[in-house]
Amino acid sequence: MNRDNGLHLRSFWQVQIIGWGCYYLYDLVQSIHEFLTRRVFVIEETTPIVFMFLGSFALRPICRWLRRQSESWIAFEVKAAVAAMVTSIPVACAAGLFLQNYSPVPWHAYVAMLMWSAFMFFTWCSLYFSIKQWLQSSEEKERLLRAESEVREARLLALRYQLNPHFLFNSLNAVSTLVLDGNAPAATRMLAQIGELLRTTLDSEVTAEIALAQELVFTEGYLAIEQTRLGNRLKFDLVIPIETRNALVPSMLLQPLVENAVRYGVAPLVEGGWVAIKSALHADKLRIMVENSGRHCGDGQKNNGSGSGSGIGLGNTVERLKTLYGTDFEFSLTWPEAGGCEVVLELPFRKARVLQEASSCAL
Repeated sequence: MNRDNGLHLRSFWQVQIIGWGCYYLYDLVQSIHEFLTRRVFVIEETTPIVFMFLGSFALRPICRWLRRQSESWIAFEVKAAVAAMVTSIPVACAAGLFLQNYSPVPWHAYVAMLMWSAFMFFTWCSLYFSIKQWLQSSEEKERLLRAESEVREARLLALRYQLNPHFLFNSLNAVSTLVLDGNAPAATRMLAQIGELLRTTLDSEVTAEIALAQELVFTEGYLAIEQTRLGNRLKFDLVIPIETRNALVPSMLLQPLVENAVRYGVAPLVEGGWVAIKSALHADKLRIMVENSGRHCGDGQKNNGSGSGSGIGLGNTVERLKTLYGTDFEFSLTWPEAGGCEVVLELPFRKARVLQEASSCAL
């Protein structure tokens, strides 16, 4: 709190000095012809401004008190006009006495200085109130944006962490199946792969978005686990052009999509199948396709991305996309006539600032 008060006081001093300094220079330049004929002009012009500068400090606590009353703009202006008039009386008297070497000041000169001071003080109060209102509005807007960002981040993290136990449960279930089938070497290898993948997940910083190349490293680790379980029945192919590798995508975007492709398209078939991940730039969008082989499912069914009937993964993915991009994305899930399934994503194309060297080498 003290630090904020110190910052506000420093800002007040800066605005005071700059504002009154600019007005003083403007006043000198405007009457430069008088300065050339009367050397005393500088003193005459400087003295009132110096006293008004000092008098404005008396107005600051008054204006602050008026702002705390939460009154309308008109009420503030009326009270500010009264405060400006009252403050201008001693200022005009002091400036007049100083200029007259403490002799009596002619009434017309006093009235002129009084009106000028009152007008300047009223303008000062109005500017003070306007600046404070603008700063308050900016701070409130910043607080709202920060609060919305924190809520958004919390939602994304909650959805992101929702996938971890889901992924772990399915992987351990696959290990259990290998053990029951008597394939101990494969089960041991798969446990090691799961441990390595989880260690990578825990060691890396959890962020809403990462580079596509980093996301593919994690996805390839998951596919290696599935390949241990399915053996030659699972084949996968990556077609990732270099210009798309540093594109930002939601973290853990591909794993749920690939998991569904393996679980529903490849694993049920005795002969197995394939999974392909492709990316491309389309105008200002990043297009990602996850395809898999499988049986024909009917008349080219299409899903709008609700994720119904496809487990937690697709629904979670769509929710994260909505949270991150609002309506600025496309998600389609189709079953082509030839069989299999195809997921197509279009996201805003934005580049990651830093692409880790390890991620690039892994591809």
